[in-house]
Amino acid sequence: MYLPERHEKWQVVIDRSKAAHLQVPYASIVDALATAVGGKPITYLHSEHSKYPIPIQIQATETAKVRLEQVLNMKVGSPNGHAYPLSDLVEVRQTRMDDYIVHKNLVPMVMVVGDMSGELDSPLYGMFEIGFALDEQMGLAQYYIHQPDGLSGVAVAWDGEWTVTYETFRDMGIAYAVGMVLIYLLVVAQFKSYLVPLIIMAPIPLTIIGVMPGHALLGAQFTATSMIGMIALAGIIVRNSILLVDFINQQVEQGMAFSEAVIQSAAVRAKPIMLTALAAMIGAVFILDDPIFNGLAISLIFGIFVSTVLTLLVIPVLYYVVMRKRFAAH
Repeated sequence: MYLPERHEKWQVVIDRSKAAHLQVPYASIVDALATAVGGKPITYLHSEHSKYPIPIQIQATETAKVRLEQVLNMKVGSPNGHAYPLSDLVEVRQTRMDDYIVHKNLVPMVMVVGDMSGELDSPLYGMFEIGFALDEQMGLAQYYIHQPDGLSGVAVAWDGEWTVTYETFRDMGIAYAVGMVLIYLLVVAQFKSYLVPLIIMAPIPLTIIGVMPGHALLGAQFTATSMIGMIALAGIIVRNSILLVDFINQQVEQGMAFSEAVIQSAAVRAKPIMLTALAAMIGAVFILDDPIFNGLAISLIFGIFVSTVLTLLVIPVLYYVVMRKRFAAH
């Protein structure tokens, strides 16, 4: 929000004593000022070409309104037949415009606008430092998500860059949750089981083990594109898990022992899984130096590397622990 600076203004005050002495009606002075500054309708023209009456307005010329002296030279008539210039009837005072009174949600507010910078590029870190300092020094109530409603006293409501960032990550979090639900439903349809999809999706949290340390290692910030990378990782990791579980089921159907099939799955599928993961990581390297998609590249590179290695270990072990009794019964 931009608030312009206070400008000078000219305030015209009618001198009632002079007006009474010269017998000039107060209303005549007001009409003269209104006519000089903004114009005044004096009659209406009725035309067959217009549905509504057309006002006929009298006003001073634009050049006359530019200079205050020309406005004050306009004369005002009195009932006794004399005419007096406005300069004899009014007093001109030079003042400044009133301060702006800003409200939000019917609550008066004072806006403090600034660009924050520091060791990290994101202004959010500077905002949090200011928030901690305000809380420590003044103990002010601070609102980060909801705006104050019916507030009595002084509080701080953060807006601007913080609101944009919060709404972005909130919407991406919702998209991430919806994606998890859709992935679960697809895997349920594939394996005709409600338990197997949970095993297949178990390595998804393992992506955090790679993503967060990766950002810290390179000194990068976790941005919106980093979140996009985490959403993409969910699909990649689920694909690897499906390859392992599907291989185990196929080997068991062909007569191999369940324990042997579990061991073989990691050994046989490790090479194609690692090759596809390596291809995705190499592709992400080319956007690693991009200032916008840097977070996406870091999430993909470190997330794929760590989660792929852990998936080859976690999925066979977890599938064996959960499903061995069921396969033993068959």
